[in-house]
Amino acid sequence: MKFTQAAGANPTDAMRVLGRPTDRIEGPLKVSGRATYAAEFDVPGTVYGVMVGATIATGRIVAIDAADARTAPGVLDVIDYENAGPLALGEDHNVPMLAGPQVDQLGQAVALVVADSFENARAAARLVRVDYAENKGAFDLAGAARAPNKPESSHGHGDFATAFAAAPVTLDATYTTPDHAHAMMEPHASIAAWDGDRLTLWTANQMVAWAQRDMAAILGIPCDAIRIVAHHVGGGFGGKLWVRADAVLAAVAARRLGRPVRVVLARPQMFNNTTHRSATIQRIRLGATPDGRLTAIGHDSWSGDLPGGSPEGAGSQTRQLYAAPHRLVEERLAELNLPESSAMRAPGEAVGMMAIEAAMDELAEKLSIDPVELRIRNDTQVDPEKPDRRFSHRDLIGCLREGAQRFGWSARNSVPGQVRDGRWHVGLGMAAAYRGNIVLKSAARVGIGGDGIVTVTTDMTDIGTGSYTILAQTAAEMLGVDLAQVVVRLGESDFPVSAGSGGQFGANSSTAGVYAACVGLRDRIAEAAGFDPATARFADGRIWSGNHSVALGEAAGGDGIEVEDRIEFGDLTKKFVQATFGAHFVEVGVDGDTGEVRVRRMTGVFAAGRILNPKSARSQILGAMTMGVGAALTEELVVDARMGGFINHDLAEYHVPVHADIPHQEVVFLDEEDPLSSPMKAKGVGELGICGVGAAIANAVYNACGVRVRNYPITLDKLLAGLE
Repeated sequence: MKFTQAAGANPTDAMRVLGRPTDRIEGPLKVSGRATYAAEFDVPGTVYGVMVGATIATGRIVAIDAADARTAPGVLDVIDYENAGPLALGEDHNVPMLAGPQVDQLGQAVALVVADSFENARAAARLVRVDYAENKGAFDLAGAARAPNKPESSHGHGDFATAFAAAPVTLDATYTTPDHAHAMMEPHASIAAWDGDRLTLWTANQMVAWAQRDMAAILGIPCDAIRIVAHHVGGGFGGKLWVRADAVLAAVAARRLGRPVRVVLARPQMFNNTTHRSATIQRIRLGATPDGRLTAIGHDSWSGDLPGGSPEGAGSQTRQLYAAPHRLVEERLAELNLPESSAMRAPGEAVGMMAIEAAMDELAEKLSIDPVELRIRNDTQVDPEKPDRRFSHRDLIGCLREGAQRFGWSARNSVPGQVRDGRWHVGLGMAAAYRGNIVLKSAARVGIGGDGIVTVTTDMTDIGTGSYTILAQTAAEMLGVDLAQVVVRLGESDFPVSAGSGGQFGANSSTAGVYAACVGLRDRIAEAAGFDPATARFADGRIWSGNHSVALGEAAGGDGIEVEDRIEFGDLTKKFVQATFGAHFVEVGVDGDTGEVRVRRMTGVFAAGRILNPKSARSQILGAMTMGVGAALTEELVVDARMGGFINHDLAEYHVPVHADIPHQEVVFLDEEDPLSSPMKAKGVGELGICGVGAAIANAVYNACGVRVRNYPITLDKLLAGLE
């Protein structure tokens, strides 16, 4: 099915099952421990591999001495680049998953020790000795940003330099964000087993088809010789979009030994061996008239990655968030010898909003205009870079006004440091939220048996987001059956290829794929029942034509009926700007003696098309808002400027928020549809909730105590001098 024009009336509009706050159908499996994750599959004969990581950031391996490891108890094999066989690069990898002789990053795999038990493998891995010839590396983003560098991307409109110089009111400020870790609950883990020339890989991965493609490229075998299984994934946030060393090393070891091998990365290995979000340096320049109309917007950002990488798209939201006739957004890359940078939840906007929305708050103070009103005055319904291209649906103003009313924004004292609660300075802050809407082609197979049970099959993954449930809801809505009559099978490469989980495109795209298959299935069932497909209705587990009806199972017959189709999106995303919007409002307390910051309450209002499951969508927003608190106040990968890695490589020292850090969170969805997005009239929502939270907290801290922190995270040492 091709989606090339606005969705009209269709069966999803009934909203009998869709649009309802629905419990996750896989929830009982998870709370009872019966949901099987990658490392938990019971594959007979499995042995254990433990990775040895490089202790230098860049250089060459001179020699690997594994003699002691090979003779250690229970050891079956030690694999390194000299005996692993040829390994190519995956399509989305910048460095090999196994180093040798070149070393590209600290923590890069240099060996795998395989033994009959995890304990034996771990003990023997400590006996592997590697001699290196170390090169001098570049680890300092700030130093690299001082060097002239042509931007990787540059998007302009009008004459920014002239307009900014002529603006009556200007702001020129620089904000920094540190390196961030995905810090998902489930570690990177894989079990590999070969049956002749065929590989089965049980792995923690968000994108099954991408995993199959990259493993085929790395191992040099056909895609159809690889089966990927990822039934449940314990969080990814972008860190599991592509296969990593655990998958590659498990496959190589299993092929050499002729038996299944399990590899699970230890938590410290995940921080340096896998990917992370790069630090950024962002310069924001705003020019405005005295009444608050933006005339010029400039956003210049720096981020780092290994050679061949790409910059964090920190300026992406600035290109379309506010109106201004003159604008310039440029992104630059510093080549650093730190672990690989890649996508992390809301790549680009998550950290870009931390700069642009803090700058808007600073401009509002300069203009003596309420921050909410300043954003409303600069709203746009067209792409500021291409004014003839309008938004498919944009209600940022609705989010701002609804959030302000619910939060009690009118009670805010605009003068910083004026509200006290005992020793606490109390302040209110806000920020807009923006995240682009992405759609990808997605396929599914939907069938109905003689027993009336509907089965949905697709390689879509569930990374804790509720994919099982939302796909079941879609099929139940389309076929007029109860949710209990739907079985969903996900996460195997033998299944139809879906959009996968990532980029906020998963639910909208994959449900549209199920929709496409259900449209075909409805037609087949109608034909089998002798009804006109154009007028047939589906309700109560039956197909209806006027007052006549047939049970779906009866119409399907003993052999059942099954249809496979996929949704393919046309050029609507080019004709229209598609995006999701929101507004964050936050109250914080700042301890006047210690500088400690506590978030007291949070309200978020969001416009993201039709909300297909308000309960799981709210859960996604709550998690994203919590991640935003971490980015604002606690999360920072500390770079070792000598060795080129991250010092705080565990959850004891990389501080993510805990329950005690998170207050009451109110989440509100505006009632809207976007028929230009998909047949579901929905959009993505999972990453929108993190966008803008950090800036709202920074703005609230300033309102509380009068100290403006532009270098995240906002830790007490950055506040104490100002408080004194």
